[in-house]
Amino acid sequence: MESAEASFYSHPYVPTDLNLPGFVPVFLSQSTIVGVYGIASVIVVSLVWMFSGRFAKLSKNDRLLMCWWAFTGLTHMILEGYFVFSPEFYKAKAGTYLAEVWKEYSKGDSRYAARDAGVVAVEGLTAVLEGPASLLAVYAIARNKSYSYVLQLAISLGQLYGTAVYFITSVLEGDNFSTSSYYYYAYYITANASWVVIPSLVVFRCWTKICEAFEVYNYNKTKTH
Repeated sequence: MESAEASFYSHPYVPTDLNLPGFVPVFLSQSTIVGVYGIASVIVVSLVWMFSGRFAKLSKNDRLLMCWWAFTGLTHMILEGYFVFSPEFYKAKAGTYLAEVWKEYSKGDSRYAARDAGVVAVEGLTAVLEGPASLLAVYAIARNKSYSYVLQLAISLGQLYGTAVYFITSVLEGDNFSTSSYYYYAYYITANASWVVIPSLVVFRCWTKICEAFEVYNYNKTKTH
């Protein structure tokens, strides 16, 4: 009986009695999982950077933002989308890459393996709404669309809100979902830091640009009268 129970809870996550029947251990190494994601990200950013160079009127900041929106949009849609629509990813065999990503990341936050309702809801909205909207932002910047700053502001606020809910719910539930302090800081903290810092900078920039546009509009409106 004891050996059967030990097998039933045989996984690396916290809490140790988390019920994951049929769990298959991570097949790929951490360096492979992180390396593939890193290389894919560099390729995406490099291609978008080169593509954005074709638009002479774009500033360096606009080109960097196109890279950011392409990167974050594909991350939301592919990685997070897989998590949302693959509730039993922890059973995947043969080193399926996307499943391996979430098996590994769950060492930093086991709520993913446990299918915590709050996490699934946040990730679902992020994948379905913010992912496509981020790719639309790439187009909006490239074509200098009038809605570009409003769109970027809305997506960034959504990212900040989702990240806040993600961290706050963890704290309210005890903030004890990491296998070790290493995974806590490497995955839970560091891996999510970009979605706090960069959206904050984008919000500030978009707010400034929108305010400047209204000041010019009001000035011209007063001038014509």
